[in-house]
Amino acid sequence: MSTAVFDAIVVGAGSVGMPAALFMAEKGLKVLVVDQFASPGQGSNKCAIGGIRATHSTPAKIRLGLDSLKTFSTWHQIHGDEIDWVQGGYCFVAYREEEERLFNGLLKIQKSHGLSIDWLGRQELANLVPGLNPEGLRGGTYSPEDGAASPMLACLAFYRRARSLGVTFRFGERVTGIMRRRGQVVGVRTDKGGYATGTVVNAGGPWARTVAQAGGLDTPVVPDCHEAGITEAAAPFLKPMVVDLRPTPGSRNYYFCQHVKGQVIFCITPDPALIGSDRRETSSFLPMVARRLVDLLPRMANLKVRRTWRGLYPMTPDGSPIVGRARDLSGYVHAEGMCGQGFMLGPGVGALVARLVTGQPAQGDDQVLAELSPARSQGRTEALK
Repeated sequence: MSTAVFDAIVVGAGSVGMPAALFMAEKGLKVLVVDQFASPGQGSNKCAIGGIRATHSTPAKIRLGLDSLKTFSTWHQIHGDEIDWVQGGYCFVAYREEEERLFNGLLKIQKSHGLSIDWLGRQELANLVPGLNPEGLRGGTYSPEDGAASPMLACLAFYRRARSLGVTFRFGERVTGIMRRRGQVVGVRTDKGGYATGTVVNAGGPWARTVAQAGGLDTPVVPDCHEAGITEAAAPFLKPMVVDLRPTPGSRNYYFCQHVKGQVIFCITPDPALIGSDRRETSSFLPMVARRLVDLLPRMANLKVRRTWRGLYPMTPDGSPIVGRARDLSGYVHAEGMCGQGFMLGPGVGALVARLVTGQPAQGDDQVLAELSPARSQGRTEALK
């Protein structure tokens, strides 16, 4: 039996791999997606709470965020799939001098790279988020063009689009090796067979390091456990995603929004980080986050929580993705280390990968790839990671 040949093979059918596959297919490539799970988006994608922002602190992530927003905000209009897109914006609140100084210091770079964002004073912020605790409130930033969508509906829509473009999917297959010859990718080996290709895209999320090692490479991506939850539905009362960067025992920050169907979805960043791949939820998460939510927005005190869950953030040392060609293996492309922002950055990264693979760069791609290069120094930390 002859080996199937593809122009590109994407490892991972999630937040990054799915849009990368469909954008490459739109450019005429014959694409295969291999995923260890049984269906699309069953890794970290289904654990995301759905926030989509271009409100970042580095030019590359702002650019990728803006590109992603274009995809999400126009998807229903162009393709007809309902993905629960809502443009409620992002609000970063400041109760301490540290956050006020940080947010105002970032405004110049954010605006200079095309982000619609402004500082709101205390009363303006209270009007935007009715019921916000006024004690110690200094103000905050608001970026109205950010929003949210359903990770599961969006991944399904991307999957259907990719299928319509001829993308082949192999679910329930684990990559065991990336075949190489004289420093060039020539194929992928799985636990169920092998495929020939000259290009492999590592979009393995928390499992990206295992994928890289299958090709004799490495990547500084480690899984970090985060928990989230969702309440019962309530009448609309909250427009933006609210982010509070103040640390408290057990958490470095937290954020929440009201879904288009009324539920409030919330998440924290644990402190210290919980490195590992244990996806079992804990008994400590809900009491911790409930205190923070009710303190910031007391009107949520009587909302009933329906479910909690735990997912994995593929973290890098500096909090920024790793995107670009490998130096030591021609045909191998990094698209990993999204640091829990794979859903919001996925379409932007996917489109960038498609341009990189086909040699059709857009203006500014070289700067983005330089900033996210696999060979970069990992010393600097992204301020809004």
